Parts: sequence; structure tokens; C-alpha cells
Amino acid sequence: MILTTYDWVPDGPRGYVRDLRVRWALEEAAIPYTVESTSFRTREAAHLRHQPFAQVPWLTDGDLSIFESGAILLHLGERSEQLMPTDASGRSEVTEWLFAALNSVEMASLPWTIFKFSGNAADTPGFKLLDGFLQGRLQRMEAVLAGREWLSDAFSVADILMSDVLRLVHRLEGLAAFPACRAYVERAMARPAFAKALADQMAHFAAADPA
Repeated sequence: MILTTYDWVPDGPRGYVRDLRVRWALEEAAIPYTVESTSFRTREAAHLRHQPFAQVPWLTDGDLSIFESGAILLHLGERSEQLMPTDASGRSEVTEWLFAALNSVEMASLPWTIFKFSGNAADTPGFKLLDGFLQGRLQRMEAVLAGREWLSDAFSVADILMSDVLRLVHRLEGLAAFPACRAYVERAMARPAFAKALADQMAHFAAADPA
């Protein structure tokens, strides 16, 4: 398998570029892969053929080229029992939570994050609206995570995606009032496969820094 990500990004997003999710899954499943680069500064036609929004990552698996981190994780889950249960009920539960991470939690967290990074997260009506929306989602997740270690019976691609979404909120101190969410993120970050994926991503971008 070939994972394609940017050749370089500025310091701010390092550790949070979404190829990390794919690296993590591949490490958890012990699936061999190589990493290739596409230009961060110029989004060329070859890039757009694989990722029409000029983002990363995409995964090449034989004749398949798959973009969107959620779709890639679902594909990898179907390839590995380490990432997805084999029984119908377990697979359904993991798939539900995979989509929930994207459509219910990240949909609320991403606009909030943009406000925080932009420096506009003051007492503005816009930020208050976004913050209230995110707080409602985090309250629901807190209730879920207070009673379980992982989203399904065992760690899965759903946990890779959900914990990565919550990890950025945690970085910006958005989980202060949600101890179960914080503990969940910290459990996920303690996994050796996450540590390896993070170190590899950081090294990849650092290698392209100007001398």
C-alpha cells in the first residue's frame, strides 16, 4: 500500500495532518506500506486526480485509489481484524461510530477549532453559537465514554477517528469539563501504534524543512 501526504507543512498543523489517521491504522494492523509525497505549495493535476479537493491523504491499494480519511479507514477495517470486528453486529457498531466521528463530532469541532486558531474566539455571537454546538456534542460523548474503554468491544478504526477528532479539541483545552473524553484521548495516544505514526509524520515534514 502507498500512503500519499504533503511533502511539507508549516509547524502549526504538524501532528494533526490527517495522514496520521491512516498511518496509525496501518501500524495497528501491521500492514506494510510506503509513504509518497505531493506538493504542499502547488496542487497540480496529478494531485487532483486522486483527491479532487487538493487535500491529503489518499491511499493506493493495488488498482484502488481512495481519498477521505474516513473512507480509507473503512477500507482498512475491512482488510484487518485488528481494526474491525468480523461479526455483523460488531462491524455495524464500528461503522456507526466511524460516521459519527465525522458527521456528529468533527462537524461541530472543526468550525470551533478554526475560530480558536484564528484568534477570533472571543465573546462574539458567532463563537458562542459554535461553542454551544460543540458542548452539546461533547456532553453526549462524555455520557458514552464514561461507561466504556473503547467505542466497541475492542479498539477499532472508529476509535482512531474519534480520538483524533477529540485530540485537537483537547489540544485547545476544549475537554476541560469532560474527564471521560480526556481519558479516552489519552488512552488512545498511549498506544504504541499512535506514537509510531505521530513520530513518523513529524519526521516526514521535518525532513523537508529548509536548511
